[in-house]
Amino acid sequence: MKSVLLFLAMIGGQTTIPVSERVPQLNVEATCRATVATDKAMGLDLPQTYDDCMRDENSALQQLNSVWLTNSDSLRNRCEGEATAGGSDSYVDLLTCMQMADWVKSTPDAPKLRGASKNRNKL
Repeated sequence: MKSVLLFLAMIGGQTTIPVSERVPQLNVEATCRATVATDKAMGLDLPQTYDDCMRDENSALQQLNSVWLTNSDSLRNRCEGEATAGGSDSYVDLLTCMQMADWVKSTPDAPKLRGASKNRNKL
């Protein structure tokens, strides 16, 4: 009985982490199985193996764990939606979405192009 009470006390003492503050759990196994089946059906010369697919997904998950909280809630939600669209869950897609958003933020505004404007010489 003491061990049960101790266990319950330990569980109750833990802080919970809101879902939005951790990388979502995605069913990448199903996505990898589907990818392998599609590659095989298409007769690709270099089809992706299930192990390679899972290695890529797990690598992306590790990277996401280190950058997840550095992004806004709205970006995390948008990228999660894109990474799970159509039932193909992918940490690779989720990471790519976040990396692209970082790239857009870091790219300076492009200079205004003047081209062959009729008003070019009037400036």
